[in-house]
Amino acid sequence: MVTRIALSGLASAASVVSLLLSGPVGRAPAPLEWGAGPLTVAALPRITYVAHRGGAREVPENSMAGLATAYERGTAQVLDFDTRLLRDGTPVVFHDETLNRTTYLGGAVRGLDAREWRGVRLRPKDRLPGSWRSERPPTVAEVLDRFGGRIVLMLEAKDPLSLDRLAEMIRSRGLTRSVFVNSNDPEVARRVHRLGLLSQVWRSAQQLRTDRPERWRSFVDLLDVDHRARDADLARAVNSGIARVWAHTVVTDAQRDRVLALGCDGVITDAPGRLARAAQRGARP
Repeated sequence: MVTRIALSGLASAASVVSLLLSGPVGRAPAPLEWGAGPLTVAALPRITYVAHRGGAREVPENSMAGLATAYERGTAQVLDFDTRLLRDGTPVVFHDETLNRTTYLGGAVRGLDAREWRGVRLRPKDRLPGSWRSERPPTVAEVLDRFGGRIVLMLEAKDPLSLDRLAEMIRSRGLTRSVFVNSNDPEVARRVHRLGLLSQVWRSAQQLRTDRPERWRSFVDLLDVDHRARDADLARAVNSGIARVWAHTVVTDAQRDRVLALGCDGVITDAPGRLARAAQRGARP
């Protein structure tokens, strides 16, 4: 049941693409447009920046306007978003199980169908920079259609029951090498791999204390580690044999510099614009 809450106040040119994305000198690059084929992970630079939920300290999280702004700024090479299933099986872009925190409604996301979803409106945080209008949270199909193949995407499958549907949507658009599918569960990552998709698994600092990520290297394409983990745990992740190890959720220069010094090759951040500007001023890229 929904209750109202009161309104408040080509890969074909991978080497060239990699060079273009590796770090602007004077200002952020304009987003790149693609021709016959989609942009794939082969084009990612040595150090990759990810706009977490679009950059949740700079834009309304998991919103189409926020994702579009992060894309147009060109300060991240990957757009991250969360996914959940509606009652009728429609995958939508949303983080929480309930609507309460980020919309003007309350109740379970899973309680709505696609028709009812059209009536949901996001509630931008007052502390965000700039001026933002309330808008409907997008569906996964809308995000894939707008950004798929133009930039690498990272989606977290909050509901493992969505995997078959997500795989169908990704495959039908030719994006199997352009979208990471993320989960906290290595067994879900194994399923993602078996579906022919790029698998990602995120782990907390506490989980990394006992994890042995080298056991996952045959089916995990991207290991997503908590930047608060101990040095030894991050080093073990970096040396696991998994091709990419990116750290979440980084918001300061010091956090970024530490994980890069320990060997991580990607930064998942709520503030991609600010961190990119800091890198341009001479911080480690």
